[in-house]
Amino acid sequence: MLTPEALDTYLHSQGADYTLIRQDIPIRSAQDAAQYYDIRFAAPTLVVQTEKGLMSLIYSAQRGRLDLGAIRDAMGLEKLKLADRKKVEKKTGYQTGSIPLVGLDLPCIFDDRLLTFDYIYGGCGDELRTLKISPGDVKRLNPVVFTLTD
Repeated sequence: MLTPEALDTYLHSQGADYTLIRQDIPIRSAQDAAQYYDIRFAAPTLVVQTEKGLMSLIYSAQRGRLDLGAIRDAMGLEKLKLADRKKVEKKTGYQTGSIPLVGLDLPCIFDDRLLTFDYIYGGCGDELRTLKISPGDVKRLNPVVFTLTD
């Protein structure tokens, strides 16, 4: 688990194009987020359970509701569902809702729709900060095992 300071050091050392944005309140909804950034560029990070173990899933909020069954089938998996909150916290050290875009030791499913944006916004492991980062850096800094395409 990376602290926000360790994440900042890591991203800087990797030459990432990013900013950590402080906010006064935790972001719990799109309305909360809209006070700090354009929510069209939000990139939530979910943790999903598969028969191969836990994976991170980084996707464009513009997709709306994800079809996990379609993703499961496209990946050739038998099981893909949202992981249990307690299991996520035990494995990653992060609570659901503050899962970082980078720095997890999990295979990653990445949404290539994000690459159409200059910057995306997502978690950094601290509920009072948001990571603004180039989506290309997010893809480069994660162990991507599958890519979502349109």
